[in-house]
Amino acid sequence: MISLSERKQILGWMDEAAAQGARRHKACELLGIRLRTLQRWRQGESPVPPDRRTQRKVVAPHKLTEHEHAQMLAVANSAEFASLSPSQFVPILAERGDYIASESSFYRLLRQTRQLNHRQASRPAQARHKPEALCATAPNPIYSWDITYLKTVPVGMFFYLYLVLDIYSRKIVGWCVQPTESSDYAAALIAEIAQREGLCPDQLVLHSDNGAPMKGATLLATLHSLGITPSFSRPAVSNDNPYSESLFRTTKYRPDYPTAPFANLEQARDWVAQFVQWYNQHHRHSAIRFVTPAQRHDGLEALILKQRQDTYEKARARHPQRWSGHTRNWEPVGDVLLNPDRHLQPPPQPSKEIANPLIDY
Repeated sequence: MISLSERKQILGWMDEAAAQGARRHKACELLGIRLRTLQRWRQGESPVPPDRRTQRKVVAPHKLTEHEHAQMLAVANSAEFASLSPSQFVPILAERGDYIASESSFYRLLRQTRQLNHRQASRPAQARHKPEALCATAPNPIYSWDITYLKTVPVGMFFYLYLVLDIYSRKIVGWCVQPTESSDYAAALIAEIAQREGLCPDQLVLHSDNGAPMKGATLLATLHSLGITPSFSRPAVSNDNPYSESLFRTTKYRPDYPTAPFANLEQARDWVAQFVQWYNQHHRHSAIRFVTPAQRHDGLEALILKQRQDTYEKARARHPQRWSGHTRNWEPVGDVLLNPDRHLQPPPQPSKEIANPLIDY
């Protein structure tokens, strides 16, 4: 490594050679150093001048004055424009032939003075918090329900399908098809389900979206009398009710779903009855290890999955060379979460099955 004294000596030689007309890069080649190295040594001898660009203070010649700022605030806070945003009152001023500043200048000044907030008499937008996280550990603690449209022959008119789902077993525990959306129909359906399933007070949480039938006085009174706790999604957030949304997708993408509109209520009810029978008793649900909702609801899941596990173990024992790892996971699915908090969500696990447990095919 070249010392500081040696650098000074080399720089002196280079100055003498340059004074006699020698080329610097040729001299550097003879000494075995690069020209950039020589330049760096010289910069190290003298302090680097400060960057004067950062010391400049440029004032735009067209900057608005303090008087103009005061005039803008007076206009924005006047009785006529106090409830309007700049995007609304700037065009009004232009119609009158008055130009004080641009719309963006008004917004910038109001932001700087902390006046850019809700300027109308209506309520400002409110933050909507996620619904409470719920966990189902057995059948009948949490139901999810919703209403969907069924097309009818008159264009623009619909029948309405009410579906109530047990999120633990995925079983459709109740349904009806009605000509209208009504809290009365929903209340009658929930009362029928509670009696058929033998629900006790304070046993069930019923989750739904924020539609009018879900929050109707008749339904809420019925839930209160039955000891059922209502739970609601955030307004216009379908993700808060994923199990019902997934069920509706399964319903309307069935191969036998009618391509033509339903002619009458009886036809619609007949088809829905057949679908519910297939879904509960024959449909192997991807989210519950491909047992049927009825089997899981009735407590038969563990026995069926044990039989499958034994079958796979025997197959591996017959041909161990065909198995590079563990057999397929036939462990029963545990608790089912609805709108879980982040710390309650289980970590993703690699699996050969469908990745999304909420989408049912």
